[in-house]
Amino acid sequence: MSMSDPIADMLTRIRNAGNARHKRVDVPASKMKLQIARILQKEHFIANYKFVADEGPQGFIRVYLKYTPDEEPVINGIERVSKPGLRRYCGSTEVPRIFGGMGVSILSTSRGVMTGREAQKMGVGGEILCSVW
Repeated sequence: MSMSDPIADMLTRIRNAGNARHKRVDVPASKMKLQIARILQKEHFIANYKFVADEGPQGFIRVYLKYTPDEEPVINGIERVSKPGLRRYCGSTEVPRIFGGMGVSILSTSRGVMTGREAQKMGVGGEILCSVW
């Protein structure tokens, strides 16, 4: 997979690490990816994350995965929605519901990166980066 879509790369790393039951996974850092990690933590999909600046030109984000008591990954699915070749946007009234509200869509809006729920509340639409459930 080429690095033409660093966000898809981040989601794939998190997905694979969860399937392999890793405690944590490192992802090359970017502002956008830090915002996604912030939302994943806030929505309780990951235990924690931290920015580590000492590696490579841009540093990396260390994502600490979260598991259920029976060692199942909390993230059942994490999927890129908008791709570089096919951007997907939605208005504030058409934010997709993920698994009847069990999941979260992450949007990049004019007011920053936020969940679909927050975007609806603020009445903003944007690019649908990914969904998590």
